[in-house]
Amino acid sequence: MLRVAIIGTGAVAPAHIRGFMQFPDRCRITALVNRTPERAAQKAEQFQLDAAIYSSWQDLLADQRIDLAAICLPPYAHAQAAIDLLQAGVHVLLEKPMAPTLAQCDRILEAQRHSNKLLSVVAQNRFRSPLKKLKQVLDSGIVGRILYGMVDSFWWRGSHYYDLWWRGTWEKEGGGCTLNHAVHHIDLFQWMMGMPQTVHAVVTNLNHENSQVEDFSTAVLRYEDGRLGQITASLVHHGELQRFTFQGERAGVSVPWQVHAHKQRPNGFPDPDPETEAEIDRFFQGLPEVPREGHAGQIENMLAAVEGKAGLLIDGVQGRNTIELVTAIYQSGFTGEIVRLPLPSTSPFYSREGVLTHAPHFHEKTHTVEGFADDQISFGSDYQ
Repeated sequence: MLRVAIIGTGAVAPAHIRGFMQFPDRCRITALVNRTPERAAQKAEQFQLDAAIYSSWQDLLADQRIDLAAICLPPYAHAQAAIDLLQAGVHVLLEKPMAPTLAQCDRILEAQRHSNKLLSVVAQNRFRSPLKKLKQVLDSGIVGRILYGMVDSFWWRGSHYYDLWWRGTWEKEGGGCTLNHAVHHIDLFQWMMGMPQTVHAVVTNLNHENSQVEDFSTAVLRYEDGRLGQITASLVHHGELQRFTFQGERAGVSVPWQVHAHKQRPNGFPDPDPETEAEIDRFFQGLPEVPREGHAGQIENMLAAVEGKAGLLIDGVQGRNTIELVTAIYQSGFTGEIVRLPLPSTSPFYSREGVLTHAPHFHEKTHTVEGFADDQISFGSDYQ
């Protein structure tokens, strides 16, 4: 029976608690940590957990032995918490983003290598059936060589969103919609397309005045083999449409699932190609559904990996890849340059100090709140 601690009991913590509670014969939540212990106690009462309450992970480590910790803290605290827990011999499931900077990611990876414990970075949308099936479609070659891929990470957040004390600052949040919303889509995009050779981006703040960070970015990615990609992140899109689209030589496919194919007429103009569309649709529909969706799916894999029954599907290196791509978008958007990957440690945005020095303040925060009475959050599209 694995002993589990939830480090941070804010808005994302219930997804982790519910996920672990689906495996009562394999794990038990024995500790909740929040800098305001009353908030942790509220979560314990809400979920009827027999768990000890702590105000810091340091106090937890001094008091009881745990096997696995889910870190659900604000981004600025991810690195130190993960390093301390790994060094204490604890397996770590780390919420997105892995950390705000590549330097912090590298420190976490170094701690993981020395600890010989498992580190998984949350990318729960890889455990959604439409997205896993889309990757299998792309990997199969059934749509032909991929020419272009695009992801729309469209969200809408009102002005109150950035009132929360840690949001909207480079020091605490580490970035805006590119790092903290599109991180899911950027992870999925690099999972499906791989890492690009160059990035050219625009990053700005269109409509959130109580925030130093961006609420919109768009980037063009060029790959070594000639493929192109485009990633757009936004907090100003009503409707919050989130879509992946890939154009192959034989057909274009999208999630939410669509397939379109054309064959050319003698003059080069298109005619519908229903036979190819039907072939690809049959392939997609015949792929198996994931047994558990979202956080529960990743938690199931994490438990199996700790038990030695499965390999870890999402590790720290993959989490770092996503942050490298985010960092390249920031560097290009703020310098106006085309940025080449991989990024060296001399990048002006490699470290936290570099980000604080070089990232522009689109606005300054003028007011904050400690928390919201309404802590319900959304996790975006289900891609159906």
